Parts: sequence; C-alpha cells; structure tokens
Amino acid sequence: MRVVSLVPSLTEAIAVSLPGVLVGATDWCSHPADLDVTRVGGTKNPKLDPILALAPDLVVANEEENREPDLTALREAGVEVLVTEVRDVPQAFRELDRVLDACGASVRPRWLDEAERAWTELPLPERRLTAVVPVWRRPWMVLGRDTFAGDVLSRLGVDHAYATHAERYPRVTLDELRAAEPELVVLPDEPYRFTAADGPEAFPGLPCALVSGRHLTWYGPSLAEAPRVLAEALRAALR
Repeated sequence: MRVVSLVPSLTEAIAVSLPGVLVGATDWCSHPADLDVTRVGGTKNPKLDPILALAPDLVVANEEENREPDLTALREAGVEVLVTEVRDVPQAFRELDRVLDACGASVRPRWLDEAERAWTELPLPERRLTAVVPVWRRPWMVLGRDTFAGDVLSRLGVDHAYATHAERYPRVTLDELRAAEPELVVLPDEPYRFTAADGPEAFPGLPCALVSGRHLTWYGPSLAEAPRVLAEALRAALR
C-alpha cells in the first residue's frame, strides 16, 4: 500500500499506525518529527506531478483543508482519493477508523483506543465559560459554527461566542470581539502563531489562554493527551 496524505493530522495518524505505508505528505506535515517521505507542497497548493510520480494507491484529504479542484484533478488522473469530514470529536474517531482501514490497518491502534477513552471518560466541567477564539490576525478571524476545535472546547467547558454564526470562520473586527464581552480569549499557535507577545495585548483586562494548535485542531495521536494539555492551559489562564 502506498499512501499520500494531504492532511497533517492524518499524516501523523497513518505514520504512527502503519510505518512504511506513507510515501508522500505536505510541507506542513510536521509530525512525527522524524517523518521521512517525499514532500508534495502545501495543503492548499499540492504539487500534482510529484504526487502522481509516487504512484499512490490512495490519497487522503479533508474537505476543509484541501481544495476540490486539486482532488478532482487527482481523480481524473486515476488516483483514488479519500476525503474526510471532521466537525466534532465523535466524527473524528469515525473518520480515523475509516482512514486507517482504507490504508490497510488490520487492527485498531492502541493510541486510538486511548484517545477515544480519554474523551469518552472526560468529567463534566465544573463551570462553563464564554470565550472568543481567534485563529488569524490581520484580519481577525475566529472560530464560528460547526468546527472540530469548537466542539473540543465545548467538551472542556468553553462555549465560544460565535458558535452560531452563519460562517465557520468569520472575519470579525477587534472592536466586535471585545464587545462580545468574553470571559476568556483562547489563542492557539496555529494556523496563526499567537504568542505571549502577539495576541494578548489586543485584549487588555481579559485572561488569555495560549494553547497548542495541534492539540486543539488536529485529529490524530495528539487526541489522547489533548484533554489534559488543553485543560491545563485553560486553567493557567484563569489563575
């Protein structure tokens, strides 16, 4: 089996679970750290010729991260493309099972069982907080409706202010974000790399949680430790 992954979190899931199956991945596929495969460009601009040169049996993609014209071009070239959709935590586990099965897994990896257990046995939050969750700056963009990261935070007791917005990643002015009067601002380090020196200063007087974007937005082996890592970051901001 020869697989090319166009989704960083799925790259990690496949590489950890099925060593040797993955032959290509995007430039943004940073995990595992020792991943040694052919790089085929970005998630939004994959290089089709290098992908085809790898003669993959399967290309793994995602409806949000990858563009339909690129996936159509691969299909027209005779490549099988599996497109995932992940909008919440339960769907992430279903899609991971589907991807690994398509890649030839004969048994479910232990990390996936551990991850599902971690989220299934998650205790109810002691209290709920309202938050805004910027994912980009210049212009400001936030989590909106129907997102995996939004569901992750909700399960940890954080309700984000734009969960019912018409768009999934709306552009919102800074004045509007402040006017939402959140109790907390959640700042991930990807896709925009918010840091202690870049982000919190825009929200004076509000607690800001700097969180790992991988644990907030990736659906792969990081899911097993995500509840603990994210909960610790949220608690640290509220001390």
